[in-house]
Amino acid sequence: LVDGGSRCAGRVEVLHRGQWGTVCDSNWDMRDAAVVCRELRCGEAVDALSDAHFGPGSGPIWMDDVDCSGSESTLKNCRSRGWGKHNCGSSKDAGVICSENVALIHNILGVRLVGGSRCSGRVEVLHGETWSTVCDADFDQQDAEVVCRELGCGLPVEVLGAAAFGRGEGQ
Repeated sequence: LVDGGSRCAGRVEVLHRGQWGTVCDSNWDMRDAAVVCRELRCGEAVDALSDAHFGPGSGPIWMDDVDCSGSESTLKNCRSRGWGKHNCGSSKDAGVICSENVALIHNILGVRLVGGSRCSGRVEVLHGETWSTVCDADFDQQDAEVVCRELGCGLPVEVLGAAAFGRGEGQ
């Protein structure tokens, strides 16, 4: 994974005949991303990205129409058009974000959700080196939209108060 800021996020590149090349985003989905994250020991797939989200690669396009079941041990074991066979340009390079990268994302953004899943939980903010909770007074749909957008979680479904995900430890 290249140009994603860590070893567990970035543009997907594969080594073939001694040369690194990219993967086209045609039919690129979470099952394909899951195989990449497992192969790299980066946890679970959080997102499967397309349209050269992490910038276009410069090498050959090695794989296109990748179709993994999700249980393969490596991306090379997934079905595709065949090495070097493609009908796309580098502006369509596939990318991945794996769960091992979520801690890095939280530290950069300074906001996280605790006690639920990646996209649900108690809102906590980073102040200095300490994670603190956010009071539910006046915390509304608009506030939740900002948090969800920052974390790449789409639109909020429900805004919960009264420590629905348990009480925080810090301030």
